[in-house]
Amino acid sequence: MSSLADFQNSIYLQGLGDVRPPLPTDLTRLEGLAEGSLSVQAFGYVAGSAGTAATARANREAFDRWRIVPRMLRDVSERDMSVEVLGTAMPSPVLLAPIGVQSILHPDGELATARAAAAEGVPMVLSTASSYSIEEVAEANGDGPRWFQLYWPKDQEMAVSFLDRAKAAGYTALVVTLDTFTLAWRPRDLDQAYLPFLRGIGCANYFTDPVFQKAVGGPVTDANRDTALLHWVANFGNPSLTWDDLIFLRDHWDGPIALKGIQHPDDARQAVDAGMDAIVVSNHGGRQVDGAVASLDALTTIVDAVRDQATVLFDSGVRTGADVAKALALGAKAVMVGRPYAYGLALGGQSGVQHVLRCLQAELELTMVLAGITRPDELNLEALVRA
Repeated sequence: MSSLADFQNSIYLQGLGDVRPPLPTDLTRLEGLAEGSLSVQAFGYVAGSAGTAATARANREAFDRWRIVPRMLRDVSERDMSVEVLGTAMPSPVLLAPIGVQSILHPDGELATARAAAAEGVPMVLSTASSYSIEEVAEANGDGPRWFQLYWPKDQEMAVSFLDRAKAAGYTALVVTLDTFTLAWRPRDLDQAYLPFLRGIGCANYFTDPVFQKAVGGPVTDANRDTALLHWVANFGNPSLTWDDLIFLRDHWDGPIALKGIQHPDDARQAVDAGMDAIVVSNHGGRQVDGAVASLDALTTIVDAVRDQATVLFDSGVRTGADVAKALALGAKAVMVGRPYAYGLALGGQSGVQHVLRCLQAELELTMVLAGITRPDELNLEALVRA
């Protein structure tokens, strides 16, 4: 059986021909390199966080409070990193998190990400706020596994249209982001007076939607562009939603549904009571509430709250394979990675995203086997100690 960790060997073998990786294998270095290659506005939008960035720092500090315990003489010669999550077969418990407006990072944006994900067999979660349409990204993704992330608009007819389009285009699971019904106070964007959506970037799914087009008088052109942007502003978020509205999703989506942004055990229990299939423990990478609980600190209480009644996924602050291992040991079934692949996209397009995925999965496998573990479902609290 091939191993994800073989990527390490391929690097060393290429080194015999004096060939080195095009990007750092320490994925924490990508952010600094991306800052040097992107505009101030684009880098600030991706790297920025809410307020003082206290939540983003807390996400990283939470990982440092746990330490992995290496174990010896456990026969780790045979290992299997594959998992199945919400009916999707995956080479490892890693997914590409939904990130919008990717064309500010690379001209090919989500198309490059979709191709990279398909090449590696890793599921991508397409953001509603994509620079390319649901259908264009599906075509680029080909036979690759893909999920759709919904920013639930006020116009319910448009929400249904999004879901219908995603289902028709082969997206098999729905991820509903709950924590962004309004944008947070983000100083990096505010200091640059920069919001890409107001420039029409990240609006492709709206501008190509038949319900949206009907509302603005037809296909979006220069003639009705201002009307289209105002209609986007009026419909992007819906602060009036409640738990009772989740039945709407069940009525219009017949596949698995995950709620993203859950950080309190009571909310997790309500998600289970509403019949949701999965929960994504996430604070949006620190982008929504300054001074919020670290995503990893919220994970164990939510795992305990839902037990086996729903699949628990994790997001926010993941930078390394060791981070993934810690989140799995604390109860997550799989982990979404965000900013690292965004920086890979900025630095190398499709190949940059593939580099990030190969590094992350190889490091995850090596971390696990050095801790005496051969399968993701063997990871539990026994693999960790508190720092």
